[in-house]
Amino acid sequence: MTGLLFPLAGLLAAALLWAAGAGWMESTTPVASAFAPMATAEALQALLLGSDLWAHVAFSLQRVAVGLAIALALGIPLGVLTGLSPLFSTATTPLFQFARMISPLSWMPIAVMVLGVGDAPVYFLLAFAAVWPILLNTAAGVSQLDANWLLLARSLSATRIETLLSVVLPGITAHILTGVRLAIGIIWIVLVPAEMLGVSEGLGYFILDARDRLAYSDLMAAILVIGFLGYLLDHAARSLHRRWLHA
Repeated sequence: MTGLLFPLAGLLAAALLWAAGAGWMESTTPVASAFAPMATAEALQALLLGSDLWAHVAFSLQRVAVGLAIALALGIPLGVLTGLSPLFSTATTPLFQFARMISPLSWMPIAVMVLGVGDAPVYFLLAFAAVWPILLNTAAGVSQLDANWLLLARSLSATRIETLLSVVLPGITAHILTGVRLAIGIIWIVLVPAEMLGVSEGLGYFILDARDRLAYSDLMAAILVIGFLGYLLDHAARSLHRRWLHA
């Protein structure tokens, strides 16, 4: 019971601070009333029951899935190669460390120029943001593998593919899942501004549309939805990681 009481108390305190802040701003900025908790709650109920919000959510989740899949397809092989090959690691680590420090959003103009408008540049930005935690955690997992496992595989005349599939990948799955959890958090942060980039659906587009319609209560409701969905995605990633560790 205590484990549920304290989180609820924290959320209640945040809601009270939100209401107090909106009330204080309303005296000088009347439009602030649209950002208040009650107005937001009414807008959220209307959006959940009778709008196209769910369609925007579906488009955003689809982009998250595609961006994460691309990041996994690139990050795991590169991470394994980095962990297994000292020569490759030495040659690429400075490049990887340099590239991962570049904000994904700084690529937006180039992505549009090269890939055009639509989903393609969004997928690129999400994959670029997500690939680094997956790559680096995969490489760290490979470097921490027990060398005796690899020696045993060689003594049993296992091929490189057999060693990779039967020894390396199972041994680094926990590290990969840690990278996936970090990647999901980064993707979810990058998603909204990326969807303000020449697309006509998604939560980022919905935020811009609500602003343009001066529907500020809808905008605040969408922010709550983004936070709630992000929490659910992170919870799912944490649960998967814990389940693997206790398998």
